[in-house]
Amino acid sequence: MTQDELKALVGQAALQYVQPGSVVGVGTGSTVNKFIDALATVKDTIRGAVSSSVASTARLQAHGIPVFDAAEVTSIPVYIDGADEIDAAGNMVKGGGAALTREKIVADLAERFICIADESKLVDVMGRFPLPVEVIPMAAAQVARRFQAAYGGDATLRQGVVTDNGNHILDVRGLQITDPLAMETEVNQWPGVVTVGIFARHKARVCLLGTASGVRTITY
Repeated sequence: MTQDELKALVGQAALQYVQPGSVVGVGTGSTVNKFIDALATVKDTIRGAVSSSVASTARLQAHGIPVFDAAEVTSIPVYIDGADEIDAAGNMVKGGGAALTREKIVADLAERFICIADESKLVDVMGRFPLPVEVIPMAAAQVARRFQAAYGGDATLRQGVVTDNGNHILDVRGLQITDPLAMETEVNQWPGVVTVGIFARHKARVCLLGTASGVRTITY
């Protein structure tokens, strides 16, 4: 199957985690777009969704799915989103679509994170995919220098990208993320960092992995 077909497969499989009458947390990206399209087929069974990006909100509303502001919701059963990388413990790198901060906010509302991805995203050690970091613009150069000093990482500004929150994205290359929780905790303390794209505090509880032989379910 093509990568696009694998994304559609896991998007459809994620429907089994959608609880009738609930508000569903919905992430961002091409795989999630397939999930949103699948969710539209059962939209009459749910109350609506909480979205992590302007783009996903627009797609949900185009399907006639009500979208709630995160401030209107105290908790949700599941948050369904993709990943740029996921390791054997369910830790993830996310933010290739520049929505990492809002994704963490919605993930924090959720009882469980369900990751949907194709098998190319499963890695032994994260870091091959550049680590996205959302930063306040005036701190970008300072944070880049700190990544070099602390981790030997090469941080570059993602050109032409402004997040939904009005901030910039640094992409950090050359990392080996052997202790995701420690790195997430450390980097999030640096002045000017809005959030780092390591999801270890809000790691996946289930990963639906699209493979050539079908959907592989990994539970953490």
